[in-house]
Amino acid sequence: MPYVRHWLRNSVLLFAVALVLGLLAAHTSLIQPHDLSLDRTIQTNLRTGWLNEVMKGVSYLASPTAGVIVLVVWTGWLLFLRRRPTQAVATFLVVAIGWNSTQVAKAIVARHRPPTKFSLDPQIGSNSFPSGHTAFTVAAAVAAYFLFRESRHRRTVAVCGVLAVLLVAFSRLYIGAHYPTDTLGAVLVAGSAILFVTGVWHAWVLPNLDRLPLLDRFGLAEERAEAQAAQGGHGTAVPGPGRGGRHRRRVGR
Repeated sequence: MPYVRHWLRNSVLLFAVALVLGLLAAHTSLIQPHDLSLDRTIQTNLRTGWLNEVMKGVSYLASPTAGVIVLVVWTGWLLFLRRRPTQAVATFLVVAIGWNSTQVAKAIVARHRPPTKFSLDPQIGSNSFPSGHTAFTVAAAVAAYFLFRESRHRRTVAVCGVLAVLLVAFSRLYIGAHYPTDTLGAVLVAGSAILFVTGVWHAWVLPNLDRLPLLDRFGLAEERAEAQAAQGGHGTAVPGPGRGGRHRRRVGR
C-alpha cells in the first residue's frame, strides 16, 4: 500500500467536499433538477429489454451480497492459497472501509432515492447519497491496483478498474436507483476513506502486524523477507521503525 503524505488532511477535505455536494444535491434546488433530468434522459433514450437485464446484472455484481462474497473469497485466496497475509489484510481494509464509509455519508446527507415509478428496482432501501455499489467498485479497483502497482500489469488493472467503476455507476443511473451526483459522491467518499486507510496502515497497522500470531501461520515472516529482498534490489524506500513509516530508510543503491 503506498504511503501518502498529508493523508489525514486530504482525506478530511475530500470527505467534506463530498458532504457539501450531497447536502446541496439533497436539500437545495441547485442540483436536483439537473440530476433528475439526466436520469430521465438515460432511462428514456437507452432502455431496452435486453439491456435492462444486463444493467440489473451489472448492478447486482456490486450489491452488498455480492460484495461480501467477493471480499471473503479475495482475501481468503490471498491468505490461504497465496499465503500473503499482509496483502490480505491490506486488501480487506481498503475494500471494507472504502465501501462502508458510504454509510456515514448516507446518514448525514439523508437524500431520498429517485422516484420509484422510473425505477427497475423499486424495492431499494437506504438513502441515496452516495452510491454504495459505486463505492464498492471504487474500493475494489483501488485495492486491485495496489496489489499490481509494482508489476507490468498495473496500467491494465488501472484501466479495467476505471471502466468497472464507470459501468457500475452507469448501471445505477440506468435502473433508476441513484442520481448522477450519488455516483460522483461515492467516488469522493470512497477515495477519502482509502486515503485515511493508507495513513493508518503505515502509522499503526503495518508496524503491528507481527503482533498477531495468527498471521505467522500464513507466512508473514516469509512474505516480509521476500518484500525486503525485492525492495533492497531496487533501492526503494521501506518503512523504518519510526511512527507511521515517516522515518524511512534506503535499502540498496
